[in-house]
Amino acid sequence: MEMKINKSNWTKVKLIDLVTKKEENDKENAANRFDKFLKVEHLDAESLHIKRWASQKNGDELNPTFYKVFRKGQILFPTRNPHLRRSALASFDGICGEKTLTLEPNEELLISEFIPFLFHSESFYAHTAAAIVGSTNPHVRWRDVANYEFLLPPKDQQAKLAELLWAMDEVIESDVSVLEKLKTAYQVKIEESVPREFEEYWMFGDVIKTRKGITYKSSDYSDEENGTPLLNLKSIERGGGFNTEGIKYYNGAFKEEHFAKNEDLIVACTDITREGRVVGYPLHPSVYQDKRMLFTMDLIAISIIEDMLLRNYLYYVLKAGWVHWFLFAYSPGTTVLHLDLSGMKKLKIPKYDISIQKEIVSKLRQFENSIFELESKISSSKALQKSLINQVF
Repeated sequence: MEMKINKSNWTKVKLIDLVTKKEENDKENAANRFDKFLKVEHLDAESLHIKRWASQKNGDELNPTFYKVFRKGQILFPTRNPHLRRSALASFDGICGEKTLTLEPNEELLISEFIPFLFHSESFYAHTAAAIVGSTNPHVRWRDVANYEFLLPPKDQQAKLAELLWAMDEVIESDVSVLEKLKTAYQVKIEESVPREFEEYWMFGDVIKTRKGITYKSSDYSDEENGTPLLNLKSIERGGGFNTEGIKYYNGAFKEEHFAKNEDLIVACTDITREGRVVGYPLHPSVYQDKRMLFTMDLIAISIIEDMLLRNYLYYVLKAGWVHWFLFAYSPGTTVLHLDLSGMKKLKIPKYDISIQKEIVSKLRQFENSIFELESKISSSKALQKSLINQVF
């Protein structure tokens, strides 16, 4: 989106001229005064909204270094790892870490609803990323953040731009809310389609064969133009599916049998998350259909040897919650989990007629199509909003 914004009457300013860094520290009583506290991981990248937090009432342990008080309406800017783009607008009073800046706008010069979007502009990201100091603990200092320069519109223009930006944000958040509900309904439908209790079953080991991926040297990794797509652990979304940022490319030696086949089901057999959020989950088969894609040793290819079992039905079976936790129980390890293939073969799955399997696949595919369409809409809306933010700041 290209808007012709006339900046001829805009004034060059520094951030320090417009916001005040608040230091409301209470080492003695902050924990008694406030229940909710925020860690950096509670903040979503490039979102001003706070949707998660920790609560002492819920048994979450407050770190001793968490005694800085933040107030509703303040901008929260974590100075550690600023490249993670996790600035947010506080929607309640609470506690945060000492390395998070708590900033208040000067309302004599600013429309308070206008300035938060600056913290998600590309020029601000570039400025703070360039000012990072420290190798083991990368962070940016307040004096460097405060030195950021930009053009400030008059207050009447700030008000109009703020109204437009927040209207766009409202559309995005509304769609995100619908998407979350749609994904929940989708998972509920999977659980209904793959019940834990059933009369007839297949023993997994009797109907499938497996082959593991192999190790590929990172020195042979390449780019998309010169390499062969390489599926890896990051390719599988938590809960199953496909993570679009998880493809790598490889330019070394390989054999034909190392490729994923159309009829395969690719499944994670390792996991680096303690909660086991990936192990045992499948990659969406559409990713590698009619494509030449290798896969690493963190994945296994499952081939079905039972004519009456559909690969696409099996995909949803492995996305069912109870199936995942069965496989998780056969995934020993401390820092890295490894799926025990002999244990996996003890899994019993519902045995349905092919017509019922096809019906299950059809209904769940409808959910996936709706999810994909809404995700595409949200992506376009975010791109539109981001374009305006970058033009303004």
